[in-house]
Amino acid sequence: MTAEEGARRGRRGGGAARRSERTRVRIESQKYIERNIPDFELLSTEAIELIEHNAETILEEIGVAFPDNPNALNRWRQAGAEVQGDRVRIPRGLARKLCSTAPHSIVQHARNPEKSVVIGGRSLVLAPVYGPPFVRDVEGGRRYATLEDFQNFVKLGYMSKWLHHSGGTVCEPTDVPVNTRHLDMLHAHITLSDKPFMGSVTEPSRAEDSVMMARLLFGHDFTEKNTVLLSLININSPLTFDSIMMGALEVYAAANQACIVSPFIVGGAMSPVSVAGTLTQALAEVLAGIAYNQLIRKGAPVVFGAFVTSIDMNSGAPTFGTPEASQIVYGAGQLARRLNLPFRSGGSLCGSKLPDAQAAYESANTLNCALLAGVNFMLHSCGWLEGGLVSSYEKFVMDADQLGVLHRLANTVDLSNNGQAMEAIREVGPGGHFLGCAHTQQNFQTAFWRTELLDYKPFETWQEEGGRDTQTLAGQRVRQMLDNYQPPPIDSGINESLHEFIRRRKESMAGSKA
Repeated sequence: MTAEEGARRGRRGGGAARRSERTRVRIESQKYIERNIPDFELLSTEAIELIEHNAETILEEIGVAFPDNPNALNRWRQAGAEVQGDRVRIPRGLARKLCSTAPHSIVQHARNPEKSVVIGGRSLVLAPVYGPPFVRDVEGGRRYATLEDFQNFVKLGYMSKWLHHSGGTVCEPTDVPVNTRHLDMLHAHITLSDKPFMGSVTEPSRAEDSVMMARLLFGHDFTEKNTVLLSLININSPLTFDSIMMGALEVYAAANQACIVSPFIVGGAMSPVSVAGTLTQALAEVLAGIAYNQLIRKGAPVVFGAFVTSIDMNSGAPTFGTPEASQIVYGAGQLARRLNLPFRSGGSLCGSKLPDAQAAYESANTLNCALLAGVNFMLHSCGWLEGGLVSSYEKFVMDADQLGVLHRLANTVDLSNNGQAMEAIREVGPGGHFLGCAHTQQNFQTAFWRTELLDYKPFETWQEEGGRDTQTLAGQRVRQMLDNYQPPPIDSGINESLHEFIRRRKESMAGSKA
C-alpha cells in the first residue's frame, strides 16, 4: 500500500469515526435549574398583607370542609379548631403556625444520585404532563391512552435533556385495570428511567403501595429519613378536602414523603372571577392543607401548590396562557415565599386541540410566567394539550426542546472578561465582522442556545427536504428517540423484588373492581 493510499484510508477512517461520534446515542440530562435572575414581584407588600388577612378570615369565619374523614376532624379539634359537622373553622394564626414546621427546601432523591433534585429556594425542577386520559400523535390521532403509551412517555422523559423529573401519571393507561394500573405505572418510572418520580394518589392503599415500592428501591431506612416520592394532592376547590386525596396525603406525610398541596381552580367556576379573590381563596386552601399535613407529621416535606386558570365566559371551557392566570401565579409565588415554602405551578399549558400556533403562544406564556414567578417544581412542563385532556407525543418533544430556553434565561449575564468581549471588539474594529475573530472561534460552540428540533435552514434546503412543519419534525424526533432508547441499568435483585411485590399485589386484588 502506497503512502498516498494509506493517507486516503486514514482520512476515510477519520471521517467514519467522526460520523460514528455524531450519530452515537447520547442520553444527556441537565441539572435542575438554579435561578440567577430575580423573581417578578407583582404585588406590593400592602396587597400581599391584605390577601393574607382575608385568607385568615376565610379560615376563621367560613371554614373548610373535610367530608367523610372523622379522623381529620378529630385531629383538627385536638389542634384547637372549631368543628361543626364536616366544617372546620381554624382560629386566626393557627394554620400559619402549623405550616411553620414544614421544611423550606426538599431534596428528592433519584435512584441515580446524579439526578436527585432540590425543590425550593432558587431551584426550578421541570416535570412532564400529568393526568390526561387521552394521547395524540400524527399517525394515530386522538385516542385513549394505553400502558404502552405511558411507557413511551416515560422513555421520552428519560431521554429529554432538559427534563429533571420523570413525573407521575404522564397519561392514564386505560387498557389495564384501575385498581392495579398504579403498580404498572410506578414500575415503568422505576425501571425505564432513573430520574425522580411521583407516587399514586387515587386511593390511600395505592399511596401505601407507592411507599412500599419506594422502600424496595431505596431501602426502608433510607426512605424513612429521605424524600424519594413526591405526590400531587389536589384540593377540591372551593374549600373542600375530599377523603381520598387526604387519605393519600396522610399516608405520604406519615412516611415522611413529600406532598404538593394544590388548589385546582378554574377561575369564575371554582373561585371568584377576580385575581385578588382567587389568590385569597387559594391561600386559605393551601394554609389549611399544609397545616393538616403537619398535623399528621411535624416536619413532613410539603410544597405550596397553585394550579389556576380562567374560564371562557361564553363556552364555560377553561382557558390557558391568559394574563389573569399569570397574575395569579405571580401573586401565589410571593405568598409561597412569605411562608418560606417550595412553590409548584406552571407548565406548557394550553387549550388547543393540536400542537399549533395557539398551543405555542399559550405554552410560551405559561412557561415564561412560571420561570419569573419563582416556581420551584413545574408540573406539565411538556406534553400538555387540549386543556390537560391529552398527552401529545409531538408537543412533548416540542416543549421539551423549549425548556432549554428556560435554562439559559435563568442564568445571569456573563460579565467576566470573556463575557465583556472587549478583545473581540478591538480585533474587529469599525466596519468588520465577528465571524472569524478569535473570541468567536473560542466561544461559538457554547455562545448561543441551540434547538434540537426547530428548522433554521435556508428556504431552498427546507423545500428540498419536504417543507416539513414543526409537528412533522417533532413526530420524526419522537420515533428517533424511541428507536434509540436504552434503559438505565437497575440492580437485578431490586428488579426481581419489585416484580414479586407487583405479582402478589395483583393477585390479592384479582377479584376487586375498584
